[in-house]
Amino acid sequence: MTTQPANLWTNALQELQRAAETLGLSEGMYSILATPERELSVAIPIRMDDGTIRVFTGWRIQHSSVRGPCKGGIRYHPDLSLDEVRALAMLMTWKCAVVDIPFGGAKGGIAVNPAELSPAELQRLTRRYAAMVRPIIGEERDVPAPDVNTNAQVMAWFVDTISMMEGRTSLSVVTGKPLNFGGSLGRESATGRGVATVTRQLLRRIGREPEQTTAAVQGFGNVGSHTAATLYEMGVKVAAVSDLSGGYYRPDGLDIPAMLSYSRKHPRRLLEGYAAPGLQNLTGDEVLELNVDVLIPAALENQITAQNAGAIQAPLIVEAANGPTTPEADEILNRRCTLVVPDILANAGGVVASYFEWVQNREAFYWEEDRVNRELERIMTRAFEEVWQFSRERKATLRDGAAMLAIQRVVTVWEQRDIFP
Repeated sequence: MTTQPANLWTNALQELQRAAETLGLSEGMYSILATPERELSVAIPIRMDDGTIRVFTGWRIQHSSVRGPCKGGIRYHPDLSLDEVRALAMLMTWKCAVVDIPFGGAKGGIAVNPAELSPAELQRLTRRYAAMVRPIIGEERDVPAPDVNTNAQVMAWFVDTISMMEGRTSLSVVTGKPLNFGGSLGRESATGRGVATVTRQLLRRIGREPEQTTAAVQGFGNVGSHTAATLYEMGVKVAAVSDLSGGYYRPDGLDIPAMLSYSRKHPRRLLEGYAAPGLQNLTGDEVLELNVDVLIPAALENQITAQNAGAIQAPLIVEAANGPTTPEADEILNRRCTLVVPDILANAGGVVASYFEWVQNREAFYWEEDRVNRELERIMTRAFEEVWQFSRERKATLRDGAAMLAIQRVVTVWEQRDIFP
């Protein structure tokens, strides 16, 4: 499905406007929240392996630091735009606030297709980008992390660059690092585990047992695969998953551990070519429209639109991806009484685990994975219950309730700090 990244900023502003009106915020406060506090655009010249020079465009946008240092990933994608980065930075502010961790929101990235670069070119690109954004980042200012098409190795290059420029090892300048270089156990699976935890809490609230539940997961990358694996462990029947190679459906439930093992051995970490008894091959779009209890979009933004929302049969949707549902589609789903757990709550497990890594780096004391998972479950469970209760009190959808609760927390700190000077 073709995405429209530029629309994400408009969508984010619409959601903010709706929440601001319901909360009765002043026009001035709305203007503060609707305007990123700092935007940096950088030109990144790179010498390619063949000796030519190419210049790439990168960004780092800090939406809000009022509740603490900014936090947000770095993505490498050919279609990345300024508006997309702005929207994702704003969403990070709400995401950190809704789970009540002491961070604000930021986002960054480079408009590039990393698949077209050699490892050496990718390293040079990362190091130059790190040097260019260094003036506005830091462990108490803005802490990047991996995102789409970036990983622990990219973060290691980033840390090394900053460390060499500052003359000291700065482990806490980013999160999502390799385990033997300041990373945290449990970080890789945290977003997916958080999605699964929220899904379980949703099922409890409506009185459904995991063993009586079927699910479809669109996307089988890091988030989708760990979501599917954790749901499988909980007893949920994961009937369908999809990735770039297509959809895979088995009404009686898929063997998720076998699929994980297969994808990890694939050169592109895909399910391409996977076969099993009773397996049906579908398109990725068809996976969205299956008759299952829970649909979990875990791919890119704008996957559920006005064009396909009416065909979605799942009564429960848990948004593992950022912005997978357009506002128009959300209205259709609301009219059909589809219960949607929004992205800023559902996929916040990643930033929660990043917070744990940042804390461990600063304390120079590292946790066992069991502690990471316990603390993650505690925070995600608490956040879901707070959003559920707030939404019921306000007679709002979970999306509106999560946004209002997050925005209210940000506004409260703004009012306490006031405006300098």
